[in-house]
Amino acid sequence: MTGDRKIKEAVDRISNLPDEILQQHILCYIPTKVSISTSILSRRWRHVWCNIPSISLDVDTLTAASVNETLNRYTALKTKSFHLKTTRRKNIPHVDRWISSVKQINIKLSYSHTIVPLECTVSLTSLQKLSLSCCTLFDESLAKILSGCPVLENLTLYHCGELKVLDLTKSKRLRTLQIRRHVSVPGPTHIVAPHIHCLRLLNSQLSCTFVDVASLTEAKLDICYVPMFFNLKADFLQVMVLKMLEKLQNAETLSFGENFILILSLAEIRGVPFPMFKVKALTLDTKISQYVIPGMERLLQNSPELEKLTVRARNFNTLLEKHLDKYLELQGFNLNTCWRSKDGDSWNKCCVYAKSKHLASLVELVLNNTKKLNKMVVQLDENYLKFKIEDVVPRLRRNKNVNVVLSTTKLMALEKW
Repeated sequence: MTGDRKIKEAVDRISNLPDEILQQHILCYIPTKVSISTSILSRRWRHVWCNIPSISLDVDTLTAASVNETLNRYTALKTKSFHLKTTRRKNIPHVDRWISSVKQINIKLSYSHTIVPLECTVSLTSLQKLSLSCCTLFDESLAKILSGCPVLENLTLYHCGELKVLDLTKSKRLRTLQIRRHVSVPGPTHIVAPHIHCLRLLNSQLSCTFVDVASLTEAKLDICYVPMFFNLKADFLQVMVLKMLEKLQNAETLSFGENFILILSLAEIRGVPFPMFKVKALTLDTKISQYVIPGMERLLQNSPELEKLTVRARNFNTLLEKHLDKYLELQGFNLNTCWRSKDGDSWNKCCVYAKSKHLASLVELVLNNTKKLNKMVVQLDENYLKFKIEDVVPRLRRNKNVNVVLSTTKLMALEKW
């Protein structure tokens, strides 16, 4: 059999596949330019590419006319992904028309690039989900973006510099807000978001104020790992996180990272009052150690409606324990006693020293400080596999009203917020 004949028979066998298989399982995984080139194979292939669920166009290698022609021939009723690549810093002709019907856009730039210069206009009347990463974003630019996205439901801002006030008052359909701030690219210092229901904030050790989050029902908060000058910032951080908590009192689902809990522990040891919460489901992403116990204990005591607690015990890049100890020593506290729980129990200093008795003590602490809890889940990563889960069970107090689930799993040290 000749080579040409083998190729022809192979193409014929592929050609006999249904359009759906060709489009969703073959053509959508190769560059769009290559997908389009299959139209020359035969009459059978002429229009197959027109309905692929994903399309990717490199504006740097295509003319505006060729992009227009491609999109005019593209007839898919539902597009899962539309990737428009360019390195140009100047305006691109027809780009508004190309993306006007898109429902989700992810934009990542270099920090020196400004998203939507002031002289530009925005009209994305179908956009529901927008993600902006690593860009210069002024208050006026964001206001222009929001005004041009009337049905926006989900907004993500990762390391967007220059933004000072995030005012979402006019975005009445916006329900989910995700923000990642960094000390070198601080992002918004004031958040006005009266309509959002879900907030995820990874905050730098810089000021961030919740001006209005009145509709919030779910929140996930943590603080970036930046130990430099911690003793000078510790008081400020405690004030900031407690002010944040005051705005979360009516949320039913809360999740806190380890650094956030560590700051709460400092506040609890110093006797700073905590607000009361209506939370029903609480998740704590933290390692089990003496440094989180005071903050954890106070959270439980101030959450009388709590029904489910999840502790995801793992080892993060957290505020170094020596900084916490040094701060409390400067405040005049005795390190041998201040980290103990209210019942006087002493705890391990880090996860490598965790034993089965510490996990049992954690369960006991939770049961003693909750009233309506019906389920507790503890997930341990590989750092805690020095003891067996079976060794913990005999130590647990029997409580028929609370379902306690202990498990070991490989938890990612870093997760995308």
